Amino acid sequence: MSVKLKIAARFSRAAKLEYAISLMESGEAVQGFALLSAVAATGDPEAQYRVGRAYLDGAGVPPSLEEGARWMRLAAEAGRVDARFTMATLYTIGLPEDLREGALSLTATSEETVAPRKPDFEKARHWALLAAEAGSPDAQALLGYILINGPEAIRDQEAARGWYEKSAAAGCSQGHLGLGMLYLHTARSEDDQKRAVHELQQASKGGLGTAYFLLGALYERGQGIERDTARGTEYYRLAAERGVPIAQARYGLALLEGRGVERDVHRAETWLRRAALNGEIEAAALLGDIHARGGDMAPNYLEAANWYRFAAENGHGRSARALGLLHLTGAGVHRDPMEAARWFRISAESGDAGADADLGNLVLTGVGTDDERRALSARFERLAREGDLVGAFNFGVCLAEGVGIARDERQAAQWMHRAADGVVNAQYWYGRMLIEGRGVETNLKAGSDWMEKAAKAGLPDAQVVLAQLKVTGAAVSGRDHAGALALYREAAERGHVGAMFSVGAMYGGGHEVPEDRAEARLWFRRAAERGNGLAQLMLGRYLVRGLGGERSLGEGRSWLLRAQAQGVKDAGAELSRLGDEADQVQRAG
Repeated sequence: MSVKLKIAARFSRAAKLEYAISLMESGEAVQGFALLSAVAATGDPEAQYRVGRAYLDGAGVPPSLEEGARWMRLAAEAGRVDARFTMATLYTIGLPEDLREGALSLTATSEETVAPRKPDFEKARHWALLAAEAGSPDAQALLGYILINGPEAIRDQEAARGWYEKSAAAGCSQGHLGLGMLYLHTARSEDDQKRAVHELQQASKGGLGTAYFLLGALYERGQGIERDTARGTEYYRLAAERGVPIAQARYGLALLEGRGVERDVHRAETWLRRAALNGEIEAAALLGDIHARGGDMAPNYLEAANWYRFAAENGHGRSARALGLLHLTGAGVHRDPMEAARWFRISAESGDAGADADLGNLVLTGVGTDDERRALSARFERLAREGDLVGAFNFGVCLAEGVGIARDERQAAQWMHRAADGVVNAQYWYGRMLIEGRGVETNLKAGSDWMEKAAKAGLPDAQVVLAQLKVTGAAVSGRDHAGALALYREAAERGHVGAMFSVGAMYGGGHEVPEDRAEARLWFRRAAERGNGLAQLMLGRYLVRGLGGERSLGEGRSWLLRAQAQGVKDAGAELSRLGDEADQVQRAG
């Protein structure tokens, strides 16, 4: 550091400012801040700006949003463009409501006296406009954002577009990002979508996480650009590494499913955990699934319960249902049927299609004493007679299965019929009763109609039954393998393990749909990893024989052993055949 500059700082305000800046930049921030404060107190705008930045960044002084804003405002009012942009940014993210215009204090406000903070888009627009008109590309991009996202009274899409264009023309990544997002939002043609992709690609050159995420989504969907799953996943990774929570969730899911990247459950768990901790509820639910089902990782029901609870408490219906099932079995949590019932009801109220039945299914598990089952059945009957359709459904289940009450399929069918007007699971049950002639006269057409209603509402069990009818030709519409495959796929995408196996079986050949053994292998693996014994057998066969992909004797044997452990009869024969083949190879060698 120049000795001359240090000496000159004693006699010149400009030299003192230069010396203070050099101290800050050379790591002597405390001493530099002290000098900056002295210069700022004389009214020097640059010093005021730098003191404000020091407070905001915690450089040489404890961080203080309030003091940073006060000093920054003084510099902004004196005409500093960068200070005006900073003030616009601060008002956009929110300042304390009692921060008075023009107030100046060198004492940081204590935590106890910090007022609530909320965005003030009017003031943000004021400062952003001043900086934007002075030529700041960053301020122009911010002004565009404010005009798009601010209160209705100040929104102006066309003006926002103009400011984004000026910012982008100056090479500002944020300007390109704003323009790309605006094109996406207003796109009316493929050309508009292509323009959006171009702007987002320009924005990504600046390393913006949001641009990476949006490009990932566009490549994944093939929107405005040729579909490329691998490239989409790579963009998700780049966005995830820059802290974009939804991208962390999408990248974790891609790793979990092997979409566009090599499948890696351990890395998937890491990224999903980051996303969940950043508030992505769906990622928390997926973490619960990973730890509950095991497979590549040993099951950890305590960890699963924690993630399911986190997601459920934030309104995730499927996780509430999963948590109820854990309480039902005592896996990772205390075994408590009533707690299970509470989570099942929360799940049903959130709209989860399968949760309506869980209260009824609860009593079918054999959990609890006879007195408890009778009490639960009586409670369902009371609710049913009061007009509660879910109660009517659950009471119908009790009557159909003789749980806590004498079995009476005729009455069960009546209550199911009543509940079917509003409960998807009742449509499924009543449909089955009509198809099977349980408590009612057999009526395949009426049963299929109810089953189709439940299937269209998204109930996987109903989709599977309807698909089976189409495969066998027992459906009213006759044999329809293509329609069956579509139903199986929809149920499989909703997590129905049996449907996953059926999708694999249909793609495997022998059905009236195009054979695709690679796709069959993929679906067999998904079902096998979720514990389906037949899928484990088929996956083992495919791996051993090299069907639908590379041959892998070791992994194939592992899956066959799992299937054998579940009592799948043909697995033993496959293992014996594999052993005979190994003996022949050894003798030939």
